[in-house]
Amino acid sequence: MKHLTTLCLTLAVLLGSAGVSWSADFQKGLTAYDSGDYATALREWTPLAEQGNAAAQFNLGLMYENGYAVPQDYKTAVKWYTLAAEQGNAGAQFNLGWMYVEGLGVPQDYKIAVEWYTLAAEQGNAGAQYNLGWMFYIGEGVIQDNVYAHMWWNFVASSGDQDAVEMRDKVAGRMTPSEIAEAQELARECVRKEYKGC
Repeated sequence: MKHLTTLCLTLAVLLGSAGVSWSADFQKGLTAYDSGDYATALREWTPLAEQGNAAAQFNLGLMYENGYAVPQDYKTAVKWYTLAAEQGNAGAQFNLGWMYVEGLGVPQDYKIAVEWYTLAAEQGNAGAQYNLGWMFYIGEGVIQDNVYAHMWWNFVASSGDQDAVEMRDKVAGRMTPSEIAEAQELARECVRKEYKGC
């Protein structure tokens, strides 16, 4: 499975939900983070996160998960990820899925992981789509289903991800031609629905 700890760079969400005054502080934190000045990033993002800014909450989750300018604290990372995820931040939803898979800061729970991955996957998050393929392939948190594993990996494979290509092809080797056709039709329908309810 893949776990990405990427920094949310989408300022459009920030500006659209919080106003221009937050963007300067967020940007100052981002510039500091990118230069390795995690203490300044923490100082800039904490008030924004406390005011409900999802991007800042997500980034604080990353800092606590990785121990940047703070002691590594998975429970606090989960707290910040949850606040951002509940506002629809796909990166936070993806990372929460990972935290539940690994049992980091929360009890290990594959079903809850699938729920968070699904929310992120519905927003087109390739890491979540890949991990959902894995969950269906091995039957963690869901009933094992090669058709759905193929479908999820097919999305990621279409963007050129070689791991997804290999896994999609591997699961296809265990499927009948009608199952592969079903997975491909499910994928087409899912794209038509913009990944909602897949």
